[in-house]
Amino acid sequence: MDFPTAAAPHVVAGFTVPRVMLQVLLALAPVAAVQVWLYGPRPLVLLAAAGIVALACEALALRLRGRPAQAFLRDGSVLVTAALLALAVPPGLPWWLLALGTAVAVLLGKHAYGGLGQNPFNPAMVAYAVLLVSFPVEMTRWPAPGPGWDALTGATALDALRTGLREAWTIEEVRAGTEFGLVGAADAEWVNLAALAGGLYLLARRVIRWHIPVAMLAGLAVPAALANALDPGAHIGAAFHLASGATMLGAFFIATDPVSAAASSRGRLVYGAGIGTLTWIIRSWGSFPDGVAFAVLLMNLAVPLIDRWTVPRIHGHPRG
Repeated sequence: MDFPTAAAPHVVAGFTVPRVMLQVLLALAPVAAVQVWLYGPRPLVLLAAAGIVALACEALALRLRGRPAQAFLRDGSVLVTAALLALAVPPGLPWWLLALGTAVAVLLGKHAYGGLGQNPFNPAMVAYAVLLVSFPVEMTRWPAPGPGWDALTGATALDALRTGLREAWTIEEVRAGTEFGLVGAADAEWVNLAALAGGLYLLARRVIRWHIPVAMLAGLAVPAALANALDPGAHIGAAFHLASGATMLGAFFIATDPVSAAASSRGRLVYGAGIGTLTWIIRSWGSFPDGVAFAVLLMNLAVPLIDRWTVPRIHGHPRG
């Protein structure tokens, strides 16, 4: 029996890889602009270094694999990876460390698994985790906000909070420090606001869907609010967590990577909520001040299981 079919309603016209990547780069522009405003020109230096190294590593990997390089170098995907890594690391990070991280992202996080569309882990977060574990001092040393990007560096608000609570300080005593702003960290709250604006732009352009960002922010805010309500002297509130660290960058730009994220709508809700909850757990009890990168990588590991139980079963086939 013949069944009438419509003309490919599942294909969204114009959503090519280059166009999507261009939209993501445009959405990251506010984040870069705020970082320049806070720290001076250093973020632009890191963006340029990461972009150059990423293109060079992409060309090298494609040549070694015998693949045509021109189309892949033009699609913008490797530049998005470079930009995410450059905007996630401290602006004072030595350029050669960022170059090393970019090479790890492209060669290990991406091409070691087969290139574009094959990587099970977010390449930028693979590189971030490698740099953080290998160079913890450099990766947790942020410059003081101001036009002089080589100004004295200090701990982030997340680090100051973790250290202060472990030394039996109260939340009020910790928040009296200069690292804190109106809601979150003194500088990170502005970066998070810019990332939120860029994320809303991606949602409006339908480049990403709402499930992962909303679920991740809820997964972070709900346990933070509950813990603060139960023990306000030991746990800071949800607003601080939402406006600190890489929360908004992670929710709208990193966790939404279509390759390494869950496939179904229900799966994306589970995936995003897991990232948010793990981020709060790592921030509260982990060894590193921010937990977004590790939370994303851990949930990347869980994606096959999430997809197995949330992707709708094909009629006539057993689940899994």
